[in-house]
Amino acid sequence: MLRRALVLGGALGVFAILLGWLLLAPARQDPDAAQEATARAFALLAADNATSARNAALDAVRSDPANAEAHRALAVAMLALGDGLGAEAELQRAVDSGTDSGQLAHLRAHAFLLQGNVDKALAESDRTDARFRPYGLRMRARALTAGGDYAGALAALDAAIRIAPRDADVWTDVARFKRTAGDLLGAIQASEQAVKLAPGNVDALVLRGVLVRTQFGLIAALPWFEAALARDPADHDALIEYAATLGDAGQTVASLAATRRALDARPGSPQALYLQAVIAARAGRFDLARSLLERTGGGVDSLPGAQLLAATLDLQAGANEQAIGRLRGIVGAQPLNLSARKLLALALLRTDAARNAIDTLRPVVARGDADSYALTLVARGFERIGDRAAAARFLDRAALPGLAEPGAFRADDSAAVLAADVAERPGDPAATLPLIRALIDQGDMAGALAHARDVVAKNFGAPAAHLLLGDVLMLMARPADASVAYRNAADLRFDSPTMLRLVDAQDRAGRRAEAANTLALFLSQNPVDIAALRLSAHWQLAAGDYEPAIDTLERLRLRIGDGDAALNAELAYAYAGAGEAEAAAEFGEAAYALAPSNPAAADAFGWALYRGGDLPGAVELLQKAVALAPRHPGLRWHLAQVYADLDRRGDARAQAQAALADPGFPDRAAATALVAKMG
Repeated sequence: MLRRALVLGGALGVFAILLGWLLLAPARQDPDAAQEATARAFALLAADNATSARNAALDAVRSDPANAEAHRALAVAMLALGDGLGAEAELQRAVDSGTDSGQLAHLRAHAFLLQGNVDKALAESDRTDARFRPYGLRMRARALTAGGDYAGALAALDAAIRIAPRDADVWTDVARFKRTAGDLLGAIQASEQAVKLAPGNVDALVLRGVLVRTQFGLIAALPWFEAALARDPADHDALIEYAATLGDAGQTVASLAATRRALDARPGSPQALYLQAVIAARAGRFDLARSLLERTGGGVDSLPGAQLLAATLDLQAGANEQAIGRLRGIVGAQPLNLSARKLLALALLRTDAARNAIDTLRPVVARGDADSYALTLVARGFERIGDRAAAARFLDRAALPGLAEPGAFRADDSAAVLAADVAERPGDPAATLPLIRALIDQGDMAGALAHARDVVAKNFGAPAAHLLLGDVLMLMARPADASVAYRNAADLRFDSPTMLRLVDAQDRAGRRAEAANTLALFLSQNPVDIAALRLSAHWQLAAGDYEPAIDTLERLRLRIGDGDAALNAELAYAYAGAGEAEAAAEFGEAAYALAPSNPAAADAFGWALYRGGDLPGAVELLQKAVALAPRHPGLRWHLAQVYADLDRRGDARAQAQAALADPGFPDRAAATALVAKMG
């Protein structure tokens, strides 16, 4: 038996060797087939299908390893697919097979750029043959941009446009540069020119999709990515952008399918694995999300979103110190990232670093529109250090149903010092913004407005400049003028912060219908945006549109879960208004359990009980709500109606009159009628 086993093992070994030789040995040389495959590869490159071109070029080099043109075609395809190392090797094989090295300098520059070797890329771009000068200038511009020399990059691109004004690749690089430099208007215009010149250029289509997503929204961007994938179904970058857009639009199944296609195109793709981790985390599958993120091998560590996800997963797993390290890096790089600040404060509280947590959130809670979660975290921090008076103040703010005006982080220095900095760095928005904040702090609104207008004049293509001007105008109580500035910003970047500013300005200017149209347009493009869904539901409730409000709020609940007191309160109001008393009571009870000191939660629960016929339970909760927020007319009006049904005429009249004392109270006719009836 041992002999038989040895014989069988030997036979299997020989078979394995023969099979390996058959699989790994080069195909029999066939120069004619190589020539045909090379021609096919170049034709596919011309048709913007780099993946199929690479496969055809691989067939060519296998059929004739000495075919220089086959190696060049393979190198060009690899460059289009982002494989700089493979492209460099193929370019060298082309030279070894007889191609003049000088004819490939522009391609070598591209290969070095993809490998992150900026100096070599610059050197090769300078050696570009005159016939390929626009390509070489493009690579020079990319290298200079990577090194921070924006002026040099712009000069190189201007030269490329003069030489090849109808080259779509040149205009695509111009768009990419303008976007990097913050000039979204210039980027949009250049990308439009690129797709006009070459409607099938995959690189141009993908970049156009990215810009359309920023300018108009998620849904508008999808056709651009689909057009790119129609040209090359396996293009990795197009698949990643497509998957990310689908995921943000709430189309999770389609997004997951696109990430799998991206992994087929590029096995181990860190971007695809990261997107899958995001999908898993949104579904509450944290262990899977953590595993997927680990499989990226650090390939997405430079992305703030990936770092934020990793920190969230660390917190969920109890790895607080690790989360703190990540979050400090994010806050250091992005001081205005409120989500990162709140997560960092939570992690610090968990490690008994309460004072550090408070300091982290000071800029957030200094804002009038600080959310209840941030205020509660600060309150817990003050409790930890024994300052109960301060804790009580922040808990009181967290319980209020309304929000004050938003504000900016305060300046760190005096206006005089910052003005000197601006004088040393004229035209630099990064220097002007702190000065504007300082001028606002000291009440010099005219000076702040003048500087904000100067920033817009010098950076008209930058959405942030228009937002800055709008913010200053809002602080000056000029919402109509602010809405114009915000509209200019929205024409370039229609994201959630811009939309909220524009809607608020339009509403305050007395143009509610226009504000509602803006909100509806945003939601049509971004159907699962949390802030937009909240605002839409709030307006639907105010208008008495209870069934649509229920639909909106349930969509929001699918997105964020059941642990939000404000969401549960609004669901209680919506179901109560729709006559579904049992559901209203359930959501009202959930809201009150989450936030018993929140007057809106107490009112929602009480109102739900009232609509269900439980008057004694309702009056107790509504009295508590009024005691917590005595200046809120809506709470007074609810209590007045319950008192009326209990035949407590004097109390009902008093509460209704208190509601009518607020000039902004909307139900004036009904309250006036109740006062007369109770008189």
